[in-house]
Amino acid sequence: MANEKPPEHQLLDQARSAFLDHARDELGLSPATLDAYRRDLKRFTDWAIRHDLNDASQISHADVRGWAAAEHRRGLSPRSIQRALSALRRWFRFLRRQGLHDGDPTADVRAPKVARKLPRPLDIDQLTALLEIPEEDELAIRDRAMLELFYASGLRLSELAGLEWARLDLEQGLVRVLGKGRKERLVPVGRHALNALKRWRPLALDLGGEPTGAVFLGRRGRPLGVRAIQKRVAYWSQRQGLDQTVHPHQLRHSFASHILESSGDLRAVQELLGHANLSTTQIYTHLDYQHLAQVYDQTHPRAKKQANKKD
Repeated sequence: MANEKPPEHQLLDQARSAFLDHARDELGLSPATLDAYRRDLKRFTDWAIRHDLNDASQISHADVRGWAAAEHRRGLSPRSIQRALSALRRWFRFLRRQGLHDGDPTADVRAPKVARKLPRPLDIDQLTALLEIPEEDELAIRDRAMLELFYASGLRLSELAGLEWARLDLEQGLVRVLGKGRKERLVPVGRHALNALKRWRPLALDLGGEPTGAVFLGRRGRPLGVRAIQKRVAYWSQRQGLDQTVHPHQLRHSFASHILESSGDLRAVQELLGHANLSTTQIYTHLDYQHLAQVYDQTHPRAKKQANKKD
């Protein structure tokens, strides 16, 4: 037949089919995993055939790298490329055992890094709604102090959960935070957070807390864990009528983004957040740029989109 593949192309197809049969019958992979492997290997072998690679034994490390780069250029996500590389690794492991390849052309081939998602800070109106918790009982007073401190000082969830009264200076408005790698940093505490903490402290002591012990306690006088704190933040985001479930890290992101937006001082934000490297803090410059780009698009006469303009 005129459209039949040349015999040499069949070698690659046969090697792929043999592996998929092996994966189904002997490895016991799930149908979903098998379907993913089938698609990924078909995409790779089609690419190989277009590049005159007609036999699996011809495929080199450079070929696999070239394929991964081509997939990235055509828009395949880093996660999808990484999944496909996993399929290729298992395929070539099978081919080596079958004597159909003498090496591992996937060795040290990595997918492009997954783009780090930009944090989504809350705006001022959302924060105001969240933090104005009605202090109906001792737990509401505690939770308001907790959320106020999150936003006032940009603490990590683990840092807040492990915070002790001995590290808080309520007169000077400072907190000594024990961060990652047990590195200590000194962070200011805002007026609203200080007032909320002062209202909470006598109640914490009544629950059995110690003057130098954990700041945030449950009803039985035990320190709150990170999961309990997450649940309380989520509860108040719903109770206060926000259109999203807030995570503690969003309050830290909001703290950093709002300071950077007002001051432009990236190194100060780095110190306040306790980042070891400035590159970690630089994610907030992208966030700030997004805000600036949006303002530019909305206000600059030459940037405004004219949806109804006709050629």
